Amino acid sequence: MGNPSLLALAVLILSISQAAFAIRFVIDREECFSHNVEYEGDTVHVSFVVIKADAPWHYGDDGVDLVIKGPGGEQIHDFRDKTSEKYEFIVHKKGLHRFCFTNKSPYHETIDFDVHVGHFAYHDQHAKDEHFTPLMEQISKLEEALYNIQFEQHWLEAQTDRQAMVNEGMSRRAVHKAIVESLALIGASFLQVYLLKRLFERKLGTSRV
Repeated sequence: MGNPSLLALAVLILSISQAAFAIRFVIDREECFSHNVEYEGDTVHVSFVVIKADAPWHYGDDGVDLVIKGPGGEQIHDFRDKTSEKYEFIVHKKGLHRFCFTNKSPYHETIDFDVHVGHFAYHDQHAKDEHFTPLMEQISKLEEALYNIQFEQHWLEAQTDRQAMVNEGMSRRAVHKAIVESLALIGASFLQVYLLKRLFERKLGTSRV
């Protein structure tokens, strides 16, 4: 039969859980998502990045609004006109939490959205043993640190995608501008040639008379 203390430790390690939700979507006017948080006291991490606007000639910093509401409809936090943001909060009431985005620009926006719920079940009677308490605290801190790195990496990747889209859009617009300017220059050159030709024809006609 296995060592009871090691078995208890294994159960406690398995009780450390993470619930994550990540999506990249296109918003027209409003889009809402729900995520169930099963335990009070859990920490919810939220991040979003506006990747791009669906408009070939528009590459501005149009942000979106995000409103976070708890199970009872109470507002937890809101963001206004943000292109990217990170936020975390402690859950005081378990249940379904809602995250509603609002796009006030006339263009469709592509958004990268990430929600993570960290839960550490620390209620087993074996956890009260003085030998396990410091160890479990360290395991909890390590697990949270590893997730924070992963969460930050995902956010940075979304930021990189956004910057790549902006750079690509600016390059495309610069090319279009150069083409238009070249065509305008060619048109102006033809117009000058035509006007000079007409001027010489008039002078030639006058000299013959």
